[in-house]
Amino acid sequence: MTWLAPLLVLVPLLGAAVALGLLRHQKLQRAITIAVLVVALAVAATLMVLVDRHGTIVVQVGGWDAPYGISLVVDRLSALLLTVSASVLLLVLLFSVGQNLAADDEDAPVTIFYPTYLVLAAGVLDSFIAGDLFNLYVAFEMLLVASYVLITLGGSEQRVRAGTTYIVTSLIASAIFLAAIGLVYGATGTVNIAQISERVADLPEHVQLLLHTMLLIGFGIKAAVFPLAFWLPDSYPTAPAPVTAVFAGLLTKVGIYAIIRLETVIFPRPQLNEVLLVVAALTMVVGVLGAVSQTDVKRLLSFTLISHIGFMVMGVGLGTVAGTAAAVFYTVHHIVVQTTLFLVSGLMERVGGTTSTRSLGGLLKAAPLLAALYLVPAFNLGGIPPFSGFIGKLGLFRAAAEDGSPMAYVTIGAGVVTSLLTLYALMRVWDAAFWRPKPAAEAAAPHATTAEPHAHLRSPEPAPLTVSEETGEAYHPGGSTTVTDAPHASSASSPATGATETVGEAPERARLPRMLVGVTTVAVLGSVALTVVAGPLYGYATRAAESLESPDRYVQAVLGGER
Repeated sequence: MTWLAPLLVLVPLLGAAVALGLLRHQKLQRAITIAVLVVALAVAATLMVLVDRHGTIVVQVGGWDAPYGISLVVDRLSALLLTVSASVLLLVLLFSVGQNLAADDEDAPVTIFYPTYLVLAAGVLDSFIAGDLFNLYVAFEMLLVASYVLITLGGSEQRVRAGTTYIVTSLIASAIFLAAIGLVYGATGTVNIAQISERVADLPEHVQLLLHTMLLIGFGIKAAVFPLAFWLPDSYPTAPAPVTAVFAGLLTKVGIYAIIRLETVIFPRPQLNEVLLVVAALTMVVGVLGAVSQTDVKRLLSFTLISHIGFMVMGVGLGTVAGTAAAVFYTVHHIVVQTTLFLVSGLMERVGGTTSTRSLGGLLKAAPLLAALYLVPAFNLGGIPPFSGFIGKLGLFRAAAEDGSPMAYVTIGAGVVTSLLTLYALMRVWDAAFWRPKPAAEAAAPHATTAEPHAHLRSPEPAPLTVSEETGEAYHPGGSTTVTDAPHASSASSPATGATETVGEAPERARLPRMLVGVTTVAVLGSVALTVVAGPLYGYATRAAESLESPDRYVQAVLGGER
């Protein structure tokens, strides 16, 4: 079944090529994209079972044996992240379909959304199976190109500005990574990860430290660890809700995965473990302090994303099987929960017209189901028992306590503070957006705005609806249609007709599109399911960590055939 591994990259790339040729047929694009991701999910799930039963799967592309050819390696860690990533990619795609991100306007730039999304998927999946550093670099570049297109979708000034910051930072990270690859090749004569692992121990200590540090910096920028995370809060919140969700859920985890490989296979010695623990503690605390100071939900979630990356780095920095297992489990948890929260924030923006907590209010009455959809993943991210967030953090704290070093206890303290402040920040959003009534000044102060070109592509399109008690039908108050980001009375130019329409005040009850609610509900249930299957999942993560404990297993699988 080794032939399954290349399909994870080939099928999305072929699907992207076909979808690109169907720019005028968005329904076909949509069907192809969904089918491709379903296939990718099925392949990933199959590989996850096979690898757990039979060991690491290695494919030498083109029949060229390692280290001369390209090696694709699927072990337990890869297979687990492949399955979770494919699930998230499919779920977010369905959300974007429900949000009508691919609009019916055939001349709109959003017609490239589907092929670009598939290129992004290919980059993510390729990152998890790359057996050499150069292939990993190529996967990162696929991510960079696709993510730049997606983050600037719609072409607004704000998105282009944020996209510029994102791409400049990513290019710097790529340049550092590429330079590190050149130095690694110069020092070891190979870029194959397994062969590097064999040869790096023979290098002088200072050369090892240089190579280790450069690779760690490059991966650290991708993972958004302190102090290399400055770019993230200004980049992610401006993108459409589905794009932000998939970025938050997956792109930083590609960096975390690379760090895990770096610390367990390429440089298994505890050379920089103490540094990683310091970085983990600072990432947690600085990130969550940024979250507490925010009044915009998307920016707040972006800062919590940074802070919780620190938990994963903490597990890696401990350098033990228990720490790595907890880090792997927490990575899976965070992919699902963080993606879910960003999808919920998209629904909040659709109902309230904004993500600013200063303007939101009364959402509990307007959309009770949305209130529940927010509260569950918020508790999970905050680490309330018995959710998976609590289980993952407990595993990390136990591993740190077993380590017993002073820095390990410092990270435990940082983790506890981060958890409490995360819960505080998220509950403050609950109080402002759901519990309290809408601010009187916001509801009573209409202002005029002009819709920008392709305003219907912005994420989301706030369209508060009222449900008729007599007919049960949903309608816009006053017969109007909301096309601006204002949740209160305003005027806007319709992108379809150019006519000015009056936007009414947010209604008492709002009906959201069923597909958006359905997909978000599935995401929330998925986050709850992590608690239900926490035992088997943690066991799988532990087996993955045990296989990473000795790099000899990885080396033997790649260079010496399947074990």
